[in-house]
Amino acid sequence: MVNITYIEASGQSTSVELTEGWSLMQGATANGIDGILGECGGSCACATCHCYIQEDRLAELPPALEGELGMLENVASERRPNSRLACQIKATAGLDGLIVYLPVSQE
Repeated sequence: MVNITYIEASGQSTSVELTEGWSLMQGATANGIDGILGECGGSCACATCHCYIQEDRLAELPPALEGELGMLENVASERRPNSRLACQIKATAGLDGLIVYLPVSQE
């Protein structure tokens, strides 16, 4: 299991244990985390799972692929250097303890 902490725009912090291989979006939606909609179900087609990755751990993630980069052009909240789509990041043992910040709006 991989411990991930989601911090909503309101400041509400929730830590959840994710099964390795689950996406950060799946973990958020399965655990009732407000702030991630995941309208496309994780197919990288809607950008409603936009999140901000803990900056000092960003380099631990695989780089965003072309499709994700294109979708990040359509996010509702400010795009930042640490912006990613939660559907494209899989929980791995190496990401244990990761903090994911959620934007004010997804739409």
